[in-house]
Amino acid sequence: MKRTHQPLLSTLSSVVETVVKLRSMGHKVVLVSSGAIGVGLQRMNMPSRPKGLSGKQALAAIGQGRLIALWDNLFGQFEQPIAQVLLTRGDISDRTRYLNAVNTFKELLSLGVVPIVNENDTVSVSEIKFGDNDTLSAITASMISADYLFLLTDVDGLYTANPRKDPDARLVETVDNVSAIRNQVSTATAGSSLGTGGMETKLIAAEIATAAGVTTSICSSRHPENTAHGQRRSAPRHTCFTAAANPVRDLKSWVSHTLHPAGSVVIDAGAYRVLSKRTSGGRLLPAGVLGAFGDFSSGQAVRICVKIEKASEEEEEFQRNAYNQHRQVAKSSLPLSEPASGADTPRETEEEEEHPPFELTEDDVVEVGRGLANYNFSQINRLKGLNSSHMPRVLGYADSEYVVESITIALPADSAFSPSLSRQVSRSP
Repeated sequence: MKRTHQPLLSTLSSVVETVVKLRSMGHKVVLVSSGAIGVGLQRMNMPSRPKGLSGKQALAAIGQGRLIALWDNLFGQFEQPIAQVLLTRGDISDRTRYLNAVNTFKELLSLGVVPIVNENDTVSVSEIKFGDNDTLSAITASMISADYLFLLTDVDGLYTANPRKDPDARLVETVDNVSAIRNQVSTATAGSSLGTGGMETKLIAAEIATAAGVTTSICSSRHPENTAHGQRRSAPRHTCFTAAANPVRDLKSWVSHTLHPAGSVVIDAGAYRVLSKRTSGGRLLPAGVLGAFGDFSSGQAVRICVKIEKASEEEEEFQRNAYNQHRQVAKSSLPLSEPASGADTPRETEEEEEHPPFELTEDDVVEVGRGLANYNFSQINRLKGLNSSHMPRVLGYADSEYVVESITIALPADSAFSPSLSRQVSRSP
């Protein structure tokens, strides 16, 4: 569809035959498809996609019906029922709507239907767009707890350099850590003029999917039938990204990849070290907070950030020990709603109003994870550095001793200050 805007029927037919074959082998298959704008261009006989948002949305509306009709016609040759599922990030940013979408997928698959997923470009705006179908496919795979995700592209895998220009480019057959492989490979393929993806977006998708426990492959779209080989050693050339041994649970995956963060909470090096471990439970005490910015409310997603200026080893060790002590106190303290009667007002709360204003900005910090805020940004700034037992006296109430929960740390503490940091952070949706 790249030059003429005409769908490549041979490729689509091969995809359909492959899906039908996979179903005959007992697999349940979800297909993530793009091309609505391209079909709309062809229908309106326009040479290129418009630059304005409304123009793109209009073409998507024109093309989407024709695209799903094409899929229905091809699958109909095998008497295979399909269903159209149009999503935006906004559709699944609400937890209830997200779970409804998950249940819809499950019901369709149990009925023997092949769901065909696409981003709802007709209503999407930048704040609620997935941005590319690679990311959409990874989030879909995470939603349905898929075993495998196959990303079809114009090359047969991930290479150390652009194989079209460098004869010495080598195929990377297996990737165990996406972050570690980034500096060793080429992501020079930028996608077609009609698409929004490229090799970099496929690495992002692989990172999302493997973190959720989904084994991911990059393979050639010219031979979609090769996906029927799965991950066997005899499978044709492809790149396999191994699934995480300890995948993040559904709620954390939802927070990390489907919600648009409304603000940021900055933590110290000690809290960061603790939260990088699975034993932390992904919950942040106020003692580890340096401050917050962004006008967010309780219940909204927030970025978890650390200062770019790294603390010394001695300072980091001191902060980690102090934070762990606060964790132990929190485990053994009285319920927050029942502060000890007659106790003296803690020194920290007396001085709470004297805390200097939070002066860090987004230029001073780097995102290392995401979570759900239990309190708004103003309350978290009032609680920063305090023991959780003091929260009722500061706020007048305390629903939870943790200021942020369901935290997923995307950048491990050992790699957060690597030379490739700026590139890693810029990938956050």
